Amino acid sequence: MTAAALNNIAAHLPEMARRQPDTPALHIPTGRDRQYQQYSFKQLDQQSDRVAHALESIGICRGVRTALMVKPGLEFFTLTFALFKIGAVPILIDPGMGLKNLKVCLGEAEPEAFVGIPKAHIARLLFGWSKTTLKTLLTVGKRSFWGGTTLESLIAAVPADRSYRMADTDADEVAAILFTSGSTGVPKGVIYTHGNFVAQVDQLKRIYDIRPGEVDLPTFPLFALFAPALGMSSVVPVMDFTCPGSVDPKNIIEPIQRFNVTTMFGSPALIDQVGRFGQEHNICLPSLKRAISAGAPVPAAVLQRFTAMLADGVQVFTPYGATESLPVCSIGSTEILAETRLATDQGRGVCIGLPVPNIQLEIISISDEPIENWQDELKVADGEIGEIIVKGPQVTRRYYNRDTSTQLAKMADPQQGGFYHRMGDLGYRDTRGRIWFCGRKAHRVICAEQTLYTIPCEAIFTTHDKVFRSALVGVGTPGSLQPVICVELERGVKPDEQAQILRELRELGQQHELTRSIQQFLVHPCFPVDIRHNAKIFREKLAVWAQGKL
Repeated sequence: MTAAALNNIAAHLPEMARRQPDTPALHIPTGRDRQYQQYSFKQLDQQSDRVAHALESIGICRGVRTALMVKPGLEFFTLTFALFKIGAVPILIDPGMGLKNLKVCLGEAEPEAFVGIPKAHIARLLFGWSKTTLKTLLTVGKRSFWGGTTLESLIAAVPADRSYRMADTDADEVAAILFTSGSTGVPKGVIYTHGNFVAQVDQLKRIYDIRPGEVDLPTFPLFALFAPALGMSSVVPVMDFTCPGSVDPKNIIEPIQRFNVTTMFGSPALIDQVGRFGQEHNICLPSLKRAISAGAPVPAAVLQRFTAMLADGVQVFTPYGATESLPVCSIGSTEILAETRLATDQGRGVCIGLPVPNIQLEIISISDEPIENWQDELKVADGEIGEIIVKGPQVTRRYYNRDTSTQLAKMADPQQGGFYHRMGDLGYRDTRGRIWFCGRKAHRVICAEQTLYTIPCEAIFTTHDKVFRSALVGVGTPGSLQPVICVELERGVKPDEQAQILRELRELGQQHELTRSIQQFLVHPCFPVDIRHNAKIFREKLAVWAQGKL
């Protein structure tokens, strides 16, 4: 393999196939009887080679933007690695983001090929997705009236042992377009290079000491791709990947115990579901060496419940980052539960830990305007809340067909070269160099006499034992908003208890200078949250709801 090919993120797969050919790479559930089909690293590598030849035979070649809408399973893995091997550009979009957003995102991404299951093709025709740019159609399953061909028929024409020469991609060559979760607007297409992906894999390996031969249980499709690249066996759970918060905990616990899973990723909502079930049924998961949860801050109570299932010393790590840059910081449950949770409960924000190696992180003064170039004068003092900006090899450079968004989010560094990404998040650095997260910049509530930040304020009210989560929103005139706390109560709280709970929350707010100005409290039946993690609160929607209530 040439030196350039090592920049191709798919290069990890044949390397692992060489080092551990017979080790299971995938365990895929089949049917409803919890049986699993096993595929070795050698089989996965060979099958993705065959798929690469099949795709090229219909014109999906290097640089071709290819919308991929396939359920997590063998085809998802083989297709994605095949596209990377070719040097094509997969477009990965959460199908649960809603039909309107799907149409906008696919329109912006301008796919030239569409690879999907029959339902995806039907939706494509019904809603007119990318009809002006698509040239190639491929169905994973049975083809019907929409045309194109089927993956099965193409693979049948490729010999089982036919190898594929991987594209010698450059580190800066576009590898994929990944869409953000859309927690603060329409999802944006993030351009990932092969170098970005390689840096992510290297960071995850280094930070969490992940080694070949381990077993992974991923509950987010994109993270599932990291497992084969890291040499881990990947056990695909039985679940609706578009709704992790409604997972059946038994479908997570059973494969962990059955396959001796050593690492797992789960959104905060999923971790909460499994932890509650584990606490109720006294479950132990001794094989896990680590759990990783990201997508939103993970409450300390959720961490405490989940870690109770783990062996002594095993942690839940909560890396901080975004689709545009991941990981940025990381912290473990031991430090959170023993120390930082107390400060969080007092309104000091959520500690997200130290910046990871190779990331340069700065805190700058808050601005909603574009900033063309980095200047040292932008930095704020330690302890002062500002906007988090980052620079490093896993930081993506731009959005696809979103020039205005790119200008708002990227900042050149003429002094040292490269660029910074503005995370759109607010936080501060403490005296030990740790970063504390205080919420999204777009969600700060600018009142007449002060500015309130979501995470510090909300944490104070979430200490109430009958509050599941809370959300600070502003209603009224921009610049002189009225702060409102919306609360979602714990399961089982009776309607006649709500008035008393709201009185207690007002009293609680008066005990802290930070929240003393908040006088309005509303109970919401079920917060609107993002599809990807079921954890990021759509505060914009809550603000509209609160405005109507008041």
